[in-house]
Amino acid sequence: MIKHPRIDFHMHTTYSDGHFSPFELLKKVKELNINIVSITDHDSINGIEEAISIGKDFGITVIPGVEISTDVEDKEVHLLGYFLDIHSSELKKYLQFFRDERFERAKRMIKKLNGLGFDITIDDVLAVTTSSAIGRPHVAIAMINKGIVNDFYEAFQKYLRDGGPAYERKIHVSPQSAIKLISDAGGLSFIAHPGHMKESILMTLINSGLDGIEVTHPSHNDYQKNFYRGIVNQYCLLESGGSDFHGGKKDDEGNFGRYLLNPKHYQEMLQILNR
Repeated sequence: MIKHPRIDFHMHTTYSDGHFSPFELLKKVKELNINIVSITDHDSINGIEEAISIGKDFGITVIPGVEISTDVEDKEVHLLGYFLDIHSSELKKYLQFFRDERFERAKRMIKKLNGLGFDITIDDVLAVTTSSAIGRPHVAIAMINKGIVNDFYEAFQKYLRDGGPAYERKIHVSPQSAIKLISDAGGLSFIAHPGHMKESILMTLINSGLDGIEVTHPSHNDYQKNFYRGIVNQYCLLESGGSDFHGGKKDDEGNFGRYLLNPKHYQEMLQILNR
């Protein structure tokens, strides 16, 4: 074990909406001297085995992770699951169902964009999707490629944001179901990037049996980090953190290697899991 490892517990590959394949991503991880990572693709664990194998070649520990969408008080909330048994049949069954639903949702968004007068097809989206976990970022990239918008910001602000003219809700599970799914697969569950989350939503998640909170994230300022660290201490929760790196047209290269998990919090996770 490296004495002072550099750890990032939030990143995405082409198996969801990341720009880099597991090999390309872990090559960047190696270049930045990051030693332990969790790959947390949206509703997908399909890249984990590949990443673990590549990680061994690079001397990088890869922790199996996932990012799952839930719904609380009509708000979309993301949960991160770490240390998962990727061979869990229930976990695989759930994730396949939600990847299928993501495809149907993308088709509905395209139909709305067509109704707004834009020439874009589901094939344009599939052309920029190297996995089955299709999300709004893939639609945004297709819109950029078709010249409909100039960048991600315009795509989301004008059309794809929550409640926007081309927005379509995802089917979500309850936080209790998502937390149970993660727990049954041997994992730990964390609120992802809570930001300015309402206290009532935060308490619903904590009371649902959550294991921890992602405190360190590029979207969190110092006040938010201190606030959520206080919640972690008050409710005896675990703390996580990472860069939420996607790459490509998301223009977040500057975050990679800057937002790291304190090794002591990683050790606390291992202690809870008796590892």
